[in-house]
Amino acid sequence: MTTGRFTLPSESNFAEKTKELAELWGADAIRNSDGTQLDDAVRKLGKKIYSAYFPTRAHNEWITLHMDETPQVYLLTQRVLAETDHVSIDLMEGFFAEQLTPNYDANPAKYWEVIDRTTGEVVDTERWEVHTDAHTVSVAGATPMHEYTVSFLAYIIWDPVEMYNHLTNDWGDKEHEIPFDIYHPATRKFVFDTFAKWLEENPDTDVVRFTTFFYQFTLIFDPKHREKIVDWFGCSCTVSPRALDDFEERYGYRLRAEDFVDEGCYNSAWRVPGKAQRDWIDFLSGFVRENVKRLADMSHAAGKEAMMFLGDQWIGTEPYKDGFADLGLDAVVGSIGDGTTTRMIADIKGVKYTEGRFLPYFFPDTFYEGNDPSIEAWDNWRKARRAILRSPIARMGYGGYLSLAAKFPKFVDAVMHIADEFRDIHEKTGGEPAEGELNVAILNSWGRMRSWMAYTVAHALPNKQTVSYYGILESLSGMRVNVRFISFDDVLEHGVDDDVDVIITGGPVDTAYSGGDIWAKDPRLAETLRAWVRSGGALVGVGEPSAQWHQGRFFQLADIFGVDEERYQTLSVDKYFPPVTADHFITADVHVDPAAREAWERAGYRIPLSGCGGGQGKAPLGGIDFGEPILNTFPVNEQVTLLRADHGQVQLAVNEYGKGRGVYVSGLPYSAANARLLERILFYASHHEDRYAAYSSTNPECEVACFPKSGWYCVINNTDRAQATDVTLPDGTGEHFSLDASAIAWRRI
Repeated sequence: MTTGRFTLPSESNFAEKTKELAELWGADAIRNSDGTQLDDAVRKLGKKIYSAYFPTRAHNEWITLHMDETPQVYLLTQRVLAETDHVSIDLMEGFFAEQLTPNYDANPAKYWEVIDRTTGEVVDTERWEVHTDAHTVSVAGATPMHEYTVSFLAYIIWDPVEMYNHLTNDWGDKEHEIPFDIYHPATRKFVFDTFAKWLEENPDTDVVRFTTFFYQFTLIFDPKHREKIVDWFGCSCTVSPRALDDFEERYGYRLRAEDFVDEGCYNSAWRVPGKAQRDWIDFLSGFVRENVKRLADMSHAAGKEAMMFLGDQWIGTEPYKDGFADLGLDAVVGSIGDGTTTRMIADIKGVKYTEGRFLPYFFPDTFYEGNDPSIEAWDNWRKARRAILRSPIARMGYGGYLSLAAKFPKFVDAVMHIADEFRDIHEKTGGEPAEGELNVAILNSWGRMRSWMAYTVAHALPNKQTVSYYGILESLSGMRVNVRFISFDDVLEHGVDDDVDVIITGGPVDTAYSGGDIWAKDPRLAETLRAWVRSGGALVGVGEPSAQWHQGRFFQLADIFGVDEERYQTLSVDKYFPPVTADHFITADVHVDPAAREAWERAGYRIPLSGCGGGQGKAPLGGIDFGEPILNTFPVNEQVTLLRADHGQVQLAVNEYGKGRGVYVSGLPYSAANARLLERILFYASHHEDRYAAYSSTNPECEVACFPKSGWYCVINNTDRAQATDVTLPDGTGEHFSLDASAIAWRRI
């Protein structure tokens, strides 16, 4: 059993068990969590002390006297149908009144908007009236059978995270914590004065764990206490009349309410970012960072480290935006949900170290009689481990009520093994990342500013619409490649870096990930990428890459991918499919049921049919999970190599393009098999098939990481079952591994 690199949560009146578990798990630091405190007995255990600090909540004695200085959000009402020339709109229908209340203090005529959603017309302020007693807006002169909305400012009167914790843990009549907005000078002074006093009163705190700073990501609830709007990157909860006025003075134009509610889309990270959204992010981050630096400087002056939690009120810190290192933070800690979120934390530069808070969180929604939390603990570790090998985090830990976790011996044992393995990885590798064989760039509208944040709505929670894209990131998070994120603007301004082997781009049409109308507006983007691929580059398109109907084509780079999508505009033009190539380097590890393959071969291909072309397979070959289907994709010519074209549309294709290659894949939800498929796609597309074998594993459920500097390589089992695999070494020889569930095996190079 080893010690160090581990942060243990604890609570009052639990010192003896804390000491026991600290020894068992090798903890060198102890922290409190939301809703817990460390008493003197715990603090005297001789461990480094982390203290959670909430700069903008937990001081109702202040904010209840300044309720016009809580954070605010622009909300969009339900669409209401006008049946006559008068219509009344309920402001709070669908919103949780304990979390939100309309702001009537700032002039609604200046800061609110009423919009005819049938025409998009902004209704003149003289035609609508606010009724504060009923929380309604009445509109005169409405057009019958048109829908109307109100975009209005609302105060956030219950901190969303504290509210979630309150409801999850059934804290009963505990006072709701009201958040406050430091954009207001009086509240800002209170925040810094309070922190200065706190520093004096907590001399034994070693690390101030800011949880987090000033502005919560968009998290709005409905009257049934359910999430109504959630966007982990959303800036909706950051507005105030004062900030809006200052923005206008600095940027020379005024933001509308519509710039925030965005027709009900609330500027989701999936939306193609426009000028107003980008300018607001810049404005906000400048303010936030200035004040974060002040808190960090105060922490240092008191002899303490400043650690930022990447979550909750993290909005405006922008850890992947230029200048983050100037904040002076010592560390970033974040929640480990999977490999992607691990990389989101681990890849941050400009701090001395990073830390992962692993799951499960010690809350009663997981730690209850009859449940086995060790299952989630091992699953979480396996997902994170493959990413940690590629981009190490320096520390690990957990959060919540230690008294709950202590009741589950199997979980306690699991964490002991996980913590020892985490430390052993550091011991053997010296904290260095595993060697990457290829340099892969992810191309979208956001680029580096949203590194490891693409294809996400809520933290580590892919859903039906996102899973087929998010799987690309999750696969890459633990793959033997080096990953960076670039934007369309980067390509337009600087071209493609010389050391990039493969670019991956794609997403649904009209999103930040496929690019929206940039493909029609600026032909230089297509020009640059075509020239790069023709000169030997590799471009992989996912879903609807470069999608925008323009000049008779939907995928603007269909000539590279070899695939386009029928948008019901060219149905009179027949599409002929070449035969599917069932055996290929890319699909060498795909298992196809022999009976399914036989049925596919026996069924053959469709004969030409007027308006439909021909050559489509009559039966599916299968064997690959592409996730949500992209309908009506077709090869642009019969020279394209189709690897899968089931159900009359293309799922996987490769295309020679000058000296380079294009690859199209309709989607890849994460699985070991799909991670292997993507890995082979990348090596093939970049003409590096000859480099694939060295340190490869015959079993996709097992992966290999190589550390030339320290002279080790390891093989990991990413499942909860025993696995066997053969690893090919650089000299062509191999070694057989039999691995227990979740195991890792080390060998000298």
